[in-house]
Amino acid sequence: MGQLADVRPSMIRAAQAAPYLEREDEKSLAIRWRDNRDDQALHKLAHAHMRLVMAIASRFRFYGLPVPDLIQEGHVGLLEAAARFEPDRDVRFSTYATWWIRASIQDYVLRNWSIVRGGTSSNQKALFFNLRRLRAKLSRHGDVSTSAAFAEIALALGVSRNDVEMMNARLSAPDVSLNAPLTETDSTGDDERMDFLVDDKPLPDETVGGQIDSNRRVTWLREALKVLNDRELKIVRERKLSDGGATLESLAEKLGVSKERVRQLESRAMEKLRKALLDRHPGEFAGLNA
Repeated sequence: MGQLADVRPSMIRAAQAAPYLEREDEKSLAIRWRDNRDDQALHKLAHAHMRLVMAIASRFRFYGLPVPDLIQEGHVGLLEAAARFEPDRDVRFSTYATWWIRASIQDYVLRNWSIVRGGTSSNQKALFFNLRRLRAKLSRHGDVSTSAAFAEIALALGVSRNDVEMMNARLSAPDVSLNAPLTETDSTGDDERMDFLVDDKPLPDETVGGQIDSNRRVTWLREALKVLNDRELKIVRERKLSDGGATLESLAEKLGVSKERVRQLESRAMEKLRKALLDRHPGEFAGLNA
């Protein structure tokens, strides 16, 4: 119990004083809880296994979280085990409850160890809780390169080497506040990490709004183009609405007219478009009067 020095002495004494249950007593309490929802039976069953909860919680004390909180989460797992336990099967409750207690504590560690959520898959969880142990084991076996160690750990846990490298980086560095000074020597704190994460791109609502406006104006332009005759429409499309834009000389050759005539037709077509847009949407194209 020396590992649980920061746990309240009263909690430790209560766990130590709890009687061990014989198989038949344990089964009887489990049946009373399952069939009759007897709260007293549940209390006795849970109380008798608090030593187990504390023992499992102590294995996770190196993750920097309060041991009493680990014990509390383990107790949640213990109650979950009691709710799911089938006393008619030939399995001791402690054996069944161990998995639920450990799973509950592991979930708590993953939720609170870092502000960045990680270890959501079963492989990532196994990597999170076993990487340090396997890394220490390999280091005791001699001079093993980091690359070789990562490869062995990946093989042992059935994960990719890239996953091992990423998890190792996460476990090796603590969380850093975005409001912390950019450098340790910056005593004024004027430059924060947050200052260098500014995104100059438009906000999502601005992007969507711009896209909606653009689509609306394209629709208005298509309607306005209907006022042009075929030759004017061809000139406007090739001069204004195509990539690169055709030259007056090339259009004059295609249409069999002079370059000056093409310029005059283009000018007339643009005036007709301006008038059509102003007549139909005066508020949106007020600037076209200039």
